[in-house]
Amino acid sequence: MSSATTPTAAEAELAVQAKQAAARSHGYWAGVWKRLRRDPVTIACACVLLLMFLTIVFAPMLAPHDPYQGSMIRRLRAIGTPNYLLGTDELGRDMLTRLLFGGRLSWFMGITPVALAFVVGTTLGVLAGFAGGRINMAIMRTTDIFYAFPSVLLAVAISGALGAGIVNAILALTLVFIPPIIRVAESVTTGVRNLDFVDAARASGASAFTIVRVHVLGNVLGPIFVYATSLISVCMILASGLSFLGLGTKPPEPEWGLMLNTLRTAIYVQPWVAVLPGACIFVTSICFNLLSDGLRQAMDVKG
Repeated sequence: MSSATTPTAAEAELAVQAKQAAARSHGYWAGVWKRLRRDPVTIACACVLLLMFLTIVFAPMLAPHDPYQGSMIRRLRAIGTPNYLLGTDELGRDMLTRLLFGGRLSWFMGITPVALAFVVGTTLGVLAGFAGGRINMAIMRTTDIFYAFPSVLLAVAISGALGAGIVNAILALTLVFIPPIIRVAESVTTGVRNLDFVDAARASGASAFTIVRVHVLGNVLGPIFVYATSLISVCMILASGLSFLGLGTKPPEPEWGLMLNTLRTAIYVQPWVAVLPGACIFVTSICFNLLSDGLRQAMDVKG
């Protein structure tokens, strides 16, 4: 066999290290899944969220009525009324249909800002944590400015300045959630930056971009993702609050927060019908919180 096709000792060692790294990665995620399966609360919350997701995705097929068609004759029917399983709202529209379609907007406004903030916040946080120095100072001090305002007040102020609407509400919520994700990303990146394998990569001549892409991101994305998951429930509540205040979704679009606003006058007439949107928000938020806690515990090797 010619020397051109014979692997050198260094190449063989790199191949062995690559196989060992792949085995460790597979073993880690297998352990995460094993710990998740032993957590009935997390599995139950994941099943509830999956069921809710499927119902809102297939809302046009499952909804018994038109979400926009109402009748003053049928207004504020009680739960269990024939042909109206969950009653009707203040304009005689079917509540079950409105809740199914309203979940689409509520989930969209709860997940989209967090996803956008995750991308932007992770990029800036990893840059600040890895670069350090003046770049870290500039990014983190700018982040501290946003921390001077409560998240609810900041979201209301930004949305009020931009004007009511779904796009403006999503932009306002994204700006609110970028700073906390930056702080978490900067913290975990700073802890990884000075580890031995990063120093070894520097000594081998790898560029900063290669070190971040290959060595840093794989170790920091997990904690950042788990933290971002915990923000979905908060974002959904804030989005519903903006719609409740008239700064988010506009009538007649079905959205859980807006439905709470329009049904608040019916609380003394049909209280069980009026609290249905709030119950949907509560169940979704608590499930996302418990799911995030379960993921964090499962990904903790010490656990």
